[in-house]
Amino acid sequence: MFDYALFLVFPALLAFGGAYDLLTMTIPNRVSIALVALFLVAAPIAGLSAQDILMHVAAGLVVLAAGIALFAVGGFGGGDAKLLAAGALWIGFDKLLPYLLNVAVFGGVLAMVILFYRRMPVLGIHTPDWAMNLHKSGTGIPYGIAIAASALMVYPHTAWFAASLA
Repeated sequence: MFDYALFLVFPALLAFGGAYDLLTMTIPNRVSIALVALFLVAAPIAGLSAQDILMHVAAGLVVLAAGIALFAVGGFGGGDAKLLAAGALWIGFDKLLPYLLNVAVFGGVLAMVILFYRRMPVLGIHTPDWAMNLHKSGTGIPYGIAIAASALMVYPHTAWFAASLA
């Protein structure tokens, strides 16, 4: 039973991070920290070897370095970089390319939808604050949604997932 709870924490935290980003345009550090800490607990329980765990850590660090570089040039938010790296930690090198490609595709679709939404007129009905903030031009794109969607799509195809079910 405990194994399954750890197995489900990755999708739950990612969904929370994506939803929080949509509502506030931020991703709390506690989401990424929890993903890293829980990976370090869950990986040995799922039967990943020390070498496999190190490879997952390396994948997370490579993506974190790239995310920091993107953040430094203004192409990415800091929370997005951390969530992307925490996702890569769980995904590993095995499925890293599909994970990153899906993030790009989902991010592009998300950007187009939000840009279309921003061109729509504001109606005289009550609209939640988060939706009004999202409607303002120049407020950015809640990329945590694309990161979460990609990770949730790739996660069932990872060796980690298979080890969790064994």
